Amino acid sequence: MPKSKLRVVLTRKLPDAVENRLGELFDVEGNAADQPFNRDQLASAARRADVLVPTLNDTIDAAILAQAGDRLRLIANYGSGFDHIDVQTARQRGIIVTNTPDVLAEDTADIAMTLILAVMRRVREGSLHMQSGDWTGWSPQAFQGRRVGGKRLGILGMGRVGQAVARRALAFGMEIHYHNRKRLRVETETELLATYWQSLDQMVSRMDALSVNCPHTPSTFHLMNARRLRLMKPTSVIVNTSRGEVIDENALTRMLRAGELAGAGLDVFEHGAEVNPRLRGLPNVLLLPHMASATNEARHEMGEKVIINIKTFDDGHRPPDLVVPSML
Repeated sequence: MPKSKLRVVLTRKLPDAVENRLGELFDVEGNAADQPFNRDQLASAARRADVLVPTLNDTIDAAILAQAGDRLRLIANYGSGFDHIDVQTARQRGIIVTNTPDVLAEDTADIAMTLILAVMRRVREGSLHMQSGDWTGWSPQAFQGRRVGGKRLGILGMGRVGQAVARRALAFGMEIHYHNRKRLRVETETELLATYWQSLDQMVSRMDALSVNCPHTPSTFHLMNARRLRLMKPTSVIVNTSRGEVIDENALTRMLRAGELAGAGLDVFEHGAEVNPRLRGLPNVLLLPHMASATNEARHEMGEKVIINIKTFDDGHRPPDLVVPSML
């Protein structure tokens, strides 16, 4: 007698090709309206699912997991980051957690480099001026930014994304510097012409631009706090495509408003979709709606990883993208 299909609950609308393939393999409950679940809806989804497929907007903490009952056996996260999931509690309850790593680095690095270029060259200010209809012609003094070539770029977090940013910045003639929990191998440093700084304080004080590319963990929360932000040169810029919690957003906003930093490019925010309203009106800030990984290719590759993780689990094997304690 054939075994029954796993009940897979999706918290958001995924690409059609991904949902169609999931539907061929499993008993799938989708979210056609693509509206975020509130906590009651998320808890209900966890109770009726064998496999829950959440996204970064779904906070799956101990309270949600306590309401899941015994049916939920796998959380196949649609995304590489998993700080919104209480992995330890899940493991204690016998629930496996997987993610979708290694597919977002290049796309995220593209946006990081876009932000560096746009903020240093004051692209947003120029665009707003044109769209307002105020432009009357070229002027020698108008919209002077800073030349990118020859400037020092500090990369905070030199994993796959950080290295991809370094390769792009190197092509633009920037000097590559980095701070990382572990120093890279000599051959990687040589390839990227990268200088390692053991002291983050010393590095940020000497950079013309800083790209934040580290994950959000207890040790990286507000890693760029008010004290460390004040070490940056007033002519420098900061961009963030990793996690908003790494930067003290209130301190950053105060410094930008006071002219103590030249500009910022942010694709992520400390409080998720609740963007600090004081950031919105600043001309030297470019804000993006968490779109660093938003390419058709990335979204489909993420879905393929979700499918493989669920299918491997259903076949009784260890999923390839299992989140293990050493990753926390």
